[in-house]
Amino acid sequence: MDRAYEILPMIPAETISLRVQSLAREIESDFAGCRNLLVVTVLRGAFIFAADLVRALDLEVEMEFMELSSYGDSTQSRRQVEIVKDLGTDIKGRDVLVIEDIVDTGRTLTQVLELLSARAPARLRSVALLDKPARREMPTVANWTGFEIPDEFVVGYGIDYARKGRNLPYIGTVLFTKS
Repeated sequence: MDRAYEILPMIPAETISLRVQSLAREIESDFAGCRNLLVVTVLRGAFIFAADLVRALDLEVEMEFMELSSYGDSTQSRRQVEIVKDLGTDIKGRDVLVIEDIVDTGRTLTQVLELLSARAPARLRSVALLDKPARREMPTVANWTGFEIPDEFVVGYGIDYARKGRNLPYIGTVLFTKS
């Protein structure tokens, strides 16, 4: 059964666009001299952020994707991260940038970084569009963060609620209403 909700804009599309450009410059600086950066996008929530970010990077990049699941159709993390699709590329000795949509409990990013670190990349960095430190259960933080947000459930710009809302050009807060 669907819960009734409304979405209140939190971060406008223009603000996101400016921050993505800024993040790209910061990442370029860190990876200066890198000849073939491997960008690993965590699906599905980060796909729009990743597309905009890699287009803004003035670096040669190769794309890979990992699909993980920790929410399902819920607004609460199941506290267990399931790897649905792993990488198809060897990352040993490579410079790797992980792109995540949101660092909430920190469990997903922690698991991804531990898994990839064990594969011996030359450098492993991470960038998250959103950071929600109030919900952190693991000490993980991304190397770069687009925006710190309060403990509110959000959708838009690739992030969904029960598979809906990904196509919104902005980040919005989901407010559940009484049916």
